[in-house]
Formats: sequence, C-alpha cells, structure tokens
Amino acid sequence: MRRLPPLGAIEAFVQVVRLGSIKAAAEELALSAPALSRRVQTLERFVGKPLFARRHQAMVPNEDGQRLMEQIAPLLDQLSDAVEAMTSGQEVLRLRLGVLPLYASQRLFPHMGLLRAAHPELHLDIDTAGHGIARLGEGLDAVIALGREIDPSLYAKRLDRNKVYVIGSKRLLEGPNPLLRPEQMNGMTALLHREMPDAFTAWCQAAGLNDIKPKAIDFFDSGGLMLEAVAQGLGIAFMHASHFEHAHDPRLVRLFDIEVDSPYSHWFVCRPRALQQKSVKLFHDWLIATLYPEAA
Repeated sequence: MRRLPPLGAIEAFVQVVRLGSIKAAAEELALSAPALSRRVQTLERFVGKPLFARRHQAMVPNEDGQRLMEQIAPLLDQLSDAVEAMTSGQEVLRLRLGVLPLYASQRLFPHMGLLRAAHPELHLDIDTAGHGIARLGEGLDAVIALGREIDPSLYAKRLDRNKVYVIGSKRLLEGPNPLLRPEQMNGMTALLHREMPDAFTAWCQAAGLNDIKPKAIDFFDSGGLMLEAVAQGLGIAFMHASHFEHAHDPRLVRLFDIEVDSPYSHWFVCRPRALQQKSVKLFHDWLIATLYPEAA
C-alpha cells in the first residue's frame, strides 16, 4: 500500500478550505490555531507544494489546493459515514443537501415522513445557505437549486416549470383606489429573491409592460420573509405561482390575471460522480417518484 499522509492533516486541510480560516477550522476541530497550522503544513510537505494562498485572516486554496479538495473531500465524507454506520450498529447513509428555506418548508418537509418510512437508513444534513451549487463536493453532496440553466459539467434534473405571479397584500384590493391595473404599480416597491433577479423584467416583458417603473427594488434571500413583507404591505413580490399557492396565507392575493412563464426552475443538481453514492441515488429517485413523477 502506498504511504498516505496523516488523516489529521487531511481533516485539517478540508476544514480550512470549507471555513476559510485557520481560526474557524481550529475551533471546529477543537485544536489550537498553531496546532492546526502544523497539520496543514504537514500535508503541504507531504505533497511537496503549497495548497493555499495565505491572506490576512483568510486561507484561500490555490489551484493545487482546489484540485486536491475536489478529490478528497467526498472520500473523507464517505469515511465519516462508514465510521458512523459502524459505531451506530446499523447502516447509516448520510446526505448533505443544500436547499432554499422556502422550498424546504413548502415542498420538501411535508413529505419527509414518507422518505423516512421508505428509507429509514437515510439521514439528511440540511443546509439552507445560499450558493449551494458552488459548494458541491465541498460540504454538500447535492442541491435543490433555483436557476435558469445549470452548468453542463454537472448532473442536473429539472424538477418543475412555473409561472411568475405578482403577489400583493389583500389590502391592495380594498379601499377607494384598489390595485386593479398593472400601470398602478408605478411608484411601488418591487420585491425580488436573489435567486430570481430577472423575475420582474421577465414578467414586464411578457406582459408587454416595459414602461413600469418601481419606486425601488428590494432583494431578499428568504422567500418566507418576502411573503411576510408582502403581507405587511412593504411591497409587491414577483415570485413563482407555487410559492403563492403553497403559502395558504389569506393575507396574500395574486394581482392581475396575466399568465407569464418563469425563466427559472427548480433543479436537482450534483456532481456526476456523486450519483454513484447510495445516499444521493436513493434521495434523487425518491424525490422524483414522490414529488415529480411527471419528470421521471
């Protein structure tokens, strides 16, 4: 067997890449910062080249470090899963899934009981931070992402197609000047999700209303907070029909009966190699069969 570097050095390297600093990685591994630095240096001596660009209070992997990370991080995760399965006395499959909070609460979690019943050995680590696709292989095995198109180097399964709705507070339809015509949106605040930045433009263009000028456009990274902001009268949101329908919020209304196809879809995304992992394949197949049989 070829000689391998110390596992502690590999673990230290992976944590520094994932967390971006020696201090944060040391806290995660319950080490002192000098001890963790020594472990990283041990790995660099072993491979014979530097793996990081060292910046003030930050550690950024260089090209060699990034390439090494892409190859060993999934293997380290599998090793962790194997040890966990052995110590728990039964097979445990772990999936590190990135998903937007609103999708998780509206679409995924209402069915999680079915997943557990079908695959009791499958356990999910849920990550609702943004930029999930960029973190595939670096802490995430798979992502349910919202986007136009997906990098062709990745495996991507389109889960749905949607409509863009203009969503407002029910109060906008009440009183002496109800909001009944799109032209009345002039001077109002538009709310957009950071994962759907072109929803406003797409809706206006499809509706033939390119002269609409909002007072301001406010961006959110939480769809749930967007819906609450709408209910509180802070603006009108350009979101998906499914976001409105699954909200079941009597304070919200769809404004204007105009059908506009969304340029965005939800996608299941992972690295092609990740589909060989049992946890990824089980979840992928269950998700399609349970929530999106039409996409099978």
